[in-house]
Amino acid sequence: MKSIKENPIGIFDSGIGGTSIWSEIHTLLPLEKTIYLSDSKNAPYGQKSTDQIIALAIKNTEYLLNKNCKLIVVACNTATTNAIKYLREKYQVPFIGIEPAIKPASLKTKTKTIGILATQGTLNSQLFASTANNLDTSIKIIEQIGNGLVELIENNKLISPEMNQLLKKHLKPFIENNIDHLVLGCTHYPYLIPQIKEIIGSQITIIDSGEAVARQTKAILEKNDLLSSKLNIDFQNEFYINTATEVLEHILENKENTSIKQLDF
Repeated sequence: MKSIKENPIGIFDSGIGGTSIWSEIHTLLPLEKTIYLSDSKNAPYGQKSTDQIIALAIKNTEYLLNKNCKLIVVACNTATTNAIKYLREKYQVPFIGIEPAIKPASLKTKTKTIGILATQGTLNSQLFASTANNLDTSIKIIEQIGNGLVELIENNKLISPEMNQLLKKHLKPFIENNIDHLVLGCTHYPYLIPQIKEIIGSQITIIDSGEAVARQTKAILEKNDLLSSKLNIDFQNEFYINTATEVLEHILENKENTSIKQLDF
């Protein structure tokens, strides 16, 4: 009988951005099969109500549970900050969430001013407010909603004049306020790092959560005795998307053992 250890890790996001998290998990845990669900049709989650976000998170979770996933990574800052408490109460499977890394940034800052680029849903969430309120009161946080960034990435305009113009607009407050650490609070945003660096320069350190999420995923698998011990011959990482597959194909280009399927979801 097949061991539950050989079941896949489930990962979902409000689009293709969570593939940045998938990549870190796959690098750290190459023996693990993964199933990635891209709810691009409903991207971005950041402009939706809490009830809408919870409903979408439940829908995504139940799809992955029907695929026998042994653990689910909520590879979306907005879904984590708004829905993960509910998901953990409702389902038995372990959940890994993603929060903007403002605490590490606050511990490393020299200028006592850090920036966070995130969606409105993340910045308005109770979880983010709770984390921010527990920081050293001498730390100033410059918050900026990244309106339009996710939509451009989802529409295969990662490198485009529109993206460059929008990034310059969104990053301006960080430069003006002399931040020394910029926290990326959306899993889509790591794909923008090269462009962000060109605009803000090398004096500002960029922090995203991908590597930390991968380490936490491994730790929870170990704690629950769920680490895969072997690589199946038919091993494939499955990617599902409910819009056109082109942008996902572009992001995953040259990644071996992957299959991409369009899903009516």
